[in-house]
Amino acid sequence: MVELAPEKMTAVLNRLRRAQGQLGGVLKMIEDGRDCQDVVTQLAAVGKAIDRAGFAVITAGLKQCLLESGGQDTLDTAAMEKMFLSLA
Repeated sequence: MVELAPEKMTAVLNRLRRAQGQLGGVLKMIEDGRDCQDVVTQLAAVGKAIDRAGFAVITAGLKQCLLESGGQDTLDTAAMEKMFLSLA
């Protein structure tokens, strides 16, 4: 198991906080009876932000694994593939 360094996750945390704020905005839009197209557009933006955060976490984990293994082929390819596909 790879433990990600907190300093590497600052950008991810910021992105997730923005997505959290966007999601709150979507909830308010629905409560206010806003146009369906506007709501869907904002939901898509939230989804994309979350996906990008997920990819950033996976990328950081992969990079850390490569550095720790010294370039040796010790990565669990199936596990990495499963993580990437979970975001697809």
